[in-house]
Amino acid sequence: MNLPIDVVRAAFPALALRDDGRPRLYLDAPAGTQVAGRVVEAMSHTMIAACANDGGSFRTSVATGAIVEAALAAAAALFNCAEDEVIFGLNTTSLFFQMAPLIAANWQAGDNILLTRMDHDANVSPWLQAAEARGVEVRFLEWDRETFALKLETLGELIDSRTRAVAVGHASNFLGTINDVAAVCAAARAVGAVSIVDAVQSAPHIALDVGAIGCDLMAASAYKFFGPHLGVMYISKRLQGLIRPLKVRPSVDEMPTRLMPGTPSFEAMAGTTAAIAHLAWLGEAAGTVRADAPLRQRLVAGLGAAQAHETELMRRFLTGIATVSGVTLHGIANANRLHERVATFTFEIEGHSADAIAAELAARNIFVWNGYYYAWEPAGVLGLRERGAVRVGFTHYNSLDEVDTLIAALGAISNRV
Repeated sequence: MNLPIDVVRAAFPALALRDDGRPRLYLDAPAGTQVAGRVVEAMSHTMIAACANDGGSFRTSVATGAIVEAALAAAAALFNCAEDEVIFGLNTTSLFFQMAPLIAANWQAGDNILLTRMDHDANVSPWLQAAEARGVEVRFLEWDRETFALKLETLGELIDSRTRAVAVGHASNFLGTINDVAAVCAAARAVGAVSIVDAVQSAPHIALDVGAIGCDLMAASAYKFFGPHLGVMYISKRLQGLIRPLKVRPSVDEMPTRLMPGTPSFEAMAGTTAAIAHLAWLGEAAGTVRADAPLRQRLVAGLGAAQAHETELMRRFLTGIATVSGVTLHGIANANRLHERVATFTFEIEGHSADAIAAELAARNIFVWNGYYYAWEPAGVLGLRERGAVRVGFTHYNSLDEVDTLIAALGAISNRV
């Protein structure tokens, strides 16, 4: 299951760019990945050859309708759900804000909802605001400072017969932890609560399966999995039956139109289809699946190959960062627990501000983020809302040599007082 890294990197036009002869080292993937070349081609083709609204009988409109159908099929394969359980929107944050008041419409005083201290605020603030509007209690599931895992043993104390919704992140954009969302969703399901999963950080790294997880709602953003700026959301048939949609009167009462008001970005839908095709192609590139296998099978194989490669990147990073003096890593550092995290690492270096580290790395054409990345709750737990930290994220287009380049740069920074 070895990815041919040179072949994979050639699939991304941006990786060939140079600045004054220096390559770019993209380690900013948790905030947004680079775009596969086939995505650019699909979007360009759509805007030239299929520039029309769907639903008409003329050639470009028919072509647009085919793009929509392909996007729904691709998204269904991504989530492992039915095509009439998928909608598209601007991004995950916007989709959660769109859905929150619909889900909360019947909440009453005395009800409660459960959020976590580990989530990106996109999966916190929409539900906080909905709870405030309906006058319901908000509870929080905490995480362990030693294991960097959610305290699942407390679910029985937090979820009861008046719990109406439970929201949890599949993978943390701050700590990198992969959460046992199936256990959280099972606890929600036991009391009839709506279960909501933010899959933005997991989608680029591991195969999603809403059936196995047992959630009612799941969202991801295509620009985090090598595609365009677009959000994609799974909505279970159970949840569809519980909510009243926001839509114009002439609009049909069928999915996806029922819960996707207004004209979507057809070019972004085409790009998302291409991004999902890229993930499926990784399995072919690694030699673990045939090109004529069903899309879902190729997706699972492709993400399996990506995860195997990223595991090696994580091992290399953890070995290297251990040699850099003054480092505090906020997340799982045990090489035996790499299956419990994605390749997102947040850290500090004693005596050096996060801003200064990011600036110096940028001067070396190494692209990383500094701050708290909208992870308001985990940053608050760690006391990092003010000073922030440095975050690097590896994905399947990164190489072991790039990890070594980063470690060498961090070593040089840490040795300078």
